[in-house]
Amino acid sequence: MNTIMRKSVLGIAGLAFAGGMFAGPATAHAAPSVQSPPVAVAVQADKPDTGKLIPHGVQGAQSRIDLSDEQTANVKAIIAATKKAGMDERAAVVSIATALQESKLENLGHLGDRNDHDSQGLFQQRPSSGWGTVEQITDPEYSTLAFLKGLKQVDGWQDMPLTDAAQTVQVSAYPDHYAQWEQQAADLVAQHWNN
Repeated sequence: MNTIMRKSVLGIAGLAFAGGMFAGPATAHAAPSVQSPPVAVAVQADKPDTGKLIPHGVQGAQSRIDLSDEQTANVKAIIAATKKAGMDERAAVVSIATALQESKLENLGHLGDRNDHDSQGLFQQRPSSGWGTVEQITDPEYSTLAFLKGLKQVDGWQDMPLTDAAQTVQVSAYPDHYAQWEQQAADLVAQHWNN
């Protein structure tokens, strides 16, 4: 081997050795490495934060119903209207829980003798109370936007238990009944917010 080549090889070997000395012990003297299985980290960026959906925890026993395609379409309409109003996932939870209590997410027309005055639509809003015309309050987008307009006017609604925020807008004869739908409403928002 010629002198220049030998000096180059020895120089490279020396650098490798020196680099190993500065970087830590040689592999032969290092502690045995423990192979751990890879950790799967699931990031659900497309799902709303549960802490935002139910910031105070649920109050009392929770109710749940199976939804038809029509009811699911109404959930999606409420979420779309909430986004249109520039409001967040919590507002959608309050809206859906309210509609679950008022109409079981069915866009109800006039129910004759079973009607509460002239209440209609998802939120059982009343034309005689200024919520809009029958055509308007039976439109899921309109009725949701009307509900959200009322919710925006409730100071500190974001920090209230759901049933208090809903009751302040709805003025129901059964003010505590909204609370029972909070978990299902939150589950529906988590499922459909980004659809």
